Amino acid sequence: MHNGPMTYTVQHQETDSKGAFFIARPEGGHLAEMTYSRANPSLIIIDHTEVDASLAGQGIGRKLLDALVVWARETNTKIVPLCPYAKAQFEKDASIRDVLR
Repeated sequence: MHNGPMTYTVQHQETDSKGAFFIARPEGGHLAEMTYSRANPSLIIIDHTEVDASLAGQGIGRKLLDALVVWARETNTKIVPLCPYAKAQFEKDASIRDVLR
């Protein structure tokens, strides 16, 4: 019996110069994703965030961003948030601005 909210695992993939932090659908595809383009070996540009309507209001977008920030810190990667969602989160939360370029 499953009572609490679902726990979603954020996954990361990067191919060529495009990458994404995402939550996979059991049947394939992504339930939520935050995509980026790599500008150079130490700089990425967040270009898009999308969360399926079924996950609305659960803080999933922020969960994707938090995973991306942890990864950026571990890999000394700097971020340019072009995506309006990510940009707004960085403006609201000073604790994650250390990864901005």
